[in-house]
Amino acid sequence: MNAGAADLNAWVGRRECAEDVIVPGPVARLAATLDRDDPPPAPGDALPPGWHWLYFLHATPQRGIAPDGHDARGGFLPAIDLPRRMWAGGRIWFREALRIGERVRRESEIVSVTPKEGRAGALVFVTVRHVVSGEAGVAVEEEHDIVYREAQRAGAPEPPPAMPPATPVWQRRIDPDPVMLFRFSALTFNGHRIHYDRDYVTGVEGYPGLVVHGPLTAILLLDLLRRSLPERVPARFDYRALAPLFDTAPFTVAGAPGEDGASATLWAARPDGAMAMHGTAVLEPDA
Repeated sequence: MNAGAADLNAWVGRRECAEDVIVPGPVARLAATLDRDDPPPAPGDALPPGWHWLYFLHATPQRGIAPDGHDARGGFLPAIDLPRRMWAGGRIWFREALRIGERVRRESEIVSVTPKEGRAGALVFVTVRHVVSGEAGVAVEEEHDIVYREAQRAGAPEPPPAMPPATPVWQRRIDPDPVMLFRFSALTFNGHRIHYDRDYVTGVEGYPGLVVHGPLTAILLLDLLRRSLPERVPARFDYRALAPLFDTAPFTVAGAPGEDGASATLWAARPDGAMAMHGTAVLEPDA
């Protein structure tokens, strides 16, 4: 890494703000990408949970793009010289619905930068807190965990697989072909080459195929909940990425309601049955 612990801690407290409008186009295009048959979004319609990630997109000039397709290091996020940068998970509180046509504001702050040593080498976890406000006040509070890590070492031990915690009550097969991944990259203005450049992802970063986006997997879990319990709305969603998913094989999103009737367990399973992402949703009470 090109920064010591003291230098990394200096990034804690860094803030930025962004404003946007919840326009309908991205909503319609994400619904198509998820194979939903929703009616066209209209002014005043509620934005589905997690779809705030379609907005507040960084429009970085081409000269500011790093070789991996991400923004160059050292802007808002810390200048950490580790080649792999991915979503690790997060926690989201849904306070109020965001609505089509609404003008919104996001305030972001780096709340922690934590170096660690893992099985495969050095890691740095960065947690960013976002507060999204609309015309009715705070709508979404989020803690987003990002992990920076070393390139894959030959012979490095693989983490033990985590198996699903329950028998699925709901499940859906997902075929993450390159078109789906490209469309989601375009929707989120995500230039990270691991999602669309096969030569780069296999030859430089050492993955076996195109990597499924962490936020796409999380949205697919929330979408499964929405399909399975259409009358219930999550108040909170916690999710953690456990292993990458690739375009080389279909995967499954699955879930089960909690015995308390007020929660649901959700997960994405690799072809071998092990979990790639685990999530827990706390549901709003029945209306």
